[in-house]
Amino acid sequence: MPTSLPPNPAPELNVTITPELVKKHNILPDEYETIKRFLGREPTLTELGIFSVMWSEHCSYKNSKPVLKGFPKEKADPNSPGQILVRMQEENAGVVDIGDGWGICYKIESHNHPSAIEPFEGAATGVGGIVRDIFTMGARPVALTNSLRFGDLSNPTVQRLFRGVVHGISHYGNCLGIPNVGGDVYFDPCYEGNPLVNALCLGVLRHSEIKRGKATGVGNPVYYVGAATGRDGLGGAAFASRELTEESKEDRPAVQKGDPFMEKLLLEACLEMMAVPGLVVGIQDMGAAGLTCSSCETASRGNSGVIIDLDKVPQRETGMNSYEIMLSESQERMLVIVVKGREKEIEDIFAKWDLHAAHIGEVTEGNDMVVKHKGVVIAHIPAKALTDEGPTYYRESKEPAYLAETRAWRPESIADLDSAGIQSALLKLLADPSIASKAWVYRQYDHHVMASTTVAPGSDAGVFRIRLEDGKQKFIAISNDCNNRYCALNPYRGGLIAVAECLRNLACSGARPLAMTDNLNFGNPYKPEVFYTIKESVKGLADACTFFDVPVLGGNVSFYNENPTGAVDPTPTVSIAGQIDREECITTQYIKDGFETIILLGDWPNELGASYFLKTIHGLKTGDTPEIDLNRERALHDFIRSQIDAGRVAAAHDLSEGGLLVALAEMLFSPDRTFGAVLTIPMDAQRHDVRLFGESQSRALFAVPPAKTAAVLDAAKKAGVSAIIIGRATIQPELKLNGTNTWSAESLRKAWSEAIPSVMER
Repeated sequence: MPTSLPPNPAPELNVTITPELVKKHNILPDEYETIKRFLGREPTLTELGIFSVMWSEHCSYKNSKPVLKGFPKEKADPNSPGQILVRMQEENAGVVDIGDGWGICYKIESHNHPSAIEPFEGAATGVGGIVRDIFTMGARPVALTNSLRFGDLSNPTVQRLFRGVVHGISHYGNCLGIPNVGGDVYFDPCYEGNPLVNALCLGVLRHSEIKRGKATGVGNPVYYVGAATGRDGLGGAAFASRELTEESKEDRPAVQKGDPFMEKLLLEACLEMMAVPGLVVGIQDMGAAGLTCSSCETASRGNSGVIIDLDKVPQRETGMNSYEIMLSESQERMLVIVVKGREKEIEDIFAKWDLHAAHIGEVTEGNDMVVKHKGVVIAHIPAKALTDEGPTYYRESKEPAYLAETRAWRPESIADLDSAGIQSALLKLLADPSIASKAWVYRQYDHHVMASTTVAPGSDAGVFRIRLEDGKQKFIAISNDCNNRYCALNPYRGGLIAVAECLRNLACSGARPLAMTDNLNFGNPYKPEVFYTIKESVKGLADACTFFDVPVLGGNVSFYNENPTGAVDPTPTVSIAGQIDREECITTQYIKDGFETIILLGDWPNELGASYFLKTIHGLKTGDTPEIDLNRERALHDFIRSQIDAGRVAAAHDLSEGGLLVALAEMLFSPDRTFGAVLTIPMDAQRHDVRLFGESQSRALFAVPPAKTAAVLDAAKKAGVSAIIIGRATIQPELKLNGTNTWSAESLRKAWSEAIPSVMER
């Protein structure tokens, strides 16, 4: 129990703590009583603010910890490649081995609420924050991706948010010089007013270079490095842990302001500092909850105490009180613990980069975080009370009533397609903004900087090269996935499919999976129907990861994503990195020469529920999410990789949103030219809409050179994977189906490529 504070607290903190003030800090009455037990007294205002941000959902995960326990944290097979070096929840980001003494470090995080208020700054600082999480581990950032969700693109407000978010991401990443190699973008009315902006960064490091966020060694100095502290981002973690309202939309101080050029200096200075043998004891990003989080978390991890003097903290605004300094989330700042007696080394490095390096405190005996301001102790809190010993809740769960109705829906309630319907449906689906080309987005990103990108955005996965100092190369693929419609209509199955589809994308790129990071975007967990979707979706993710032996490195939980009509669809975004063993195995989804045989793997689609066909053609969001057999899915992945490894595959592409005909059309849209195809698809045994546009899982398309077709079919038979020749590619840019439907492939490509620009460039 910490000692009592002196009787003369700093004048600006001489505030009476009332029930109204406690409520304003989003602290429940029972939580406030717990705070008093930890302290042995009433808290000061600054202490109340510290508990508010550290016990917010954004920092404490108090409503999600129980459901996260099901995630596998390491490989089940200790001899398989890709062993985990830093596990989930141990540090700021996880690290996985890629061989030869090297590892990759990656994580995804959200900046949803800030992006809803200030789309440019919200998205930009989301990138900056996730980059710091990576280089604080000792890794050099080498790749970015993002996963974005917006409302209906025809809405001018959505267009403004979309434009601002993309601009913010491109500005910050491009200024840092880190390639943005992929991502996904969806549009759905459920995201009106509450877009989802999830940013991922991946870095590379030697095993020996891994750094920890621990404060150890009594007497070791604590340094504040980077930009000065201001009032921007004040209480941002708490802001991210409550629902957006009309009033909170004016809460602009909770949105941080970023400076990517300052971040570039900070990145280089930190990497230079960490390269000095034995200098750095611990390092932590000042992200969510700023100086508060970095101080108490490093102390907690190190089983030590820390004392901080706020008078020594660099400030860019005058008259800041202790509450503001501790809760500010100003960007481009880090906390560093170095070895006592080596202060000049860190100060010289940061002076070289023209950055602050202020000695603001020391590591102490005990377990308390002590904060002084103007000579007075204004906070004295057990560090673990803010971290490990915060509240944890098991929320009530109740299945939403609408799920029974959607499960009962049958395709017979709508008319099947005739030839004219097939003709128009393909055009409409390719022009749906969620399916259409995202080139308008990724052309704003510099994905060629560092000259490492091997497969640019647009294919099933981004692929980039890591050049090691010993002349060796590693090839890493990364994909993001989550179909919100699947998770809304069957949360558990939607979670399974999010992982399975991401792995399928990696397989089609020639990669074997390493590990997953996730961003769990949901509504208010206090609502039983919402918590049901949280619990079931996460169980789906965990069960799939366990089955495929894909450990979870870490990630982010983002709750309270709601608008006046209710919660956003459950959106547990997953990002999985994979490794491609040989450069010649790198595969894209595009037809290469126009003579390939086209093979459907996994049999004909046989479901229509939850499909984009129902959304785009019929305006329906109903039906059960497609079935998924994980054994069948794994067999498909293994077969795809085996045939790529054997050199038999010119192109591979998974079936996902839009189904078979959409996937085939996307294969024709090579970056260099437009190809065609002649297809023969039997239609007598099944509804046309189901076979052509259904989204049944565990399906993919191969484009195979004619001379290698027989070998692929023979291998499929031996592997027990269904493989059906459905046609051939052509140089002539026409898509022909059964002699009854013909499309100009150029016209299809125009509909697909111009859908988003036609709205955004008006």
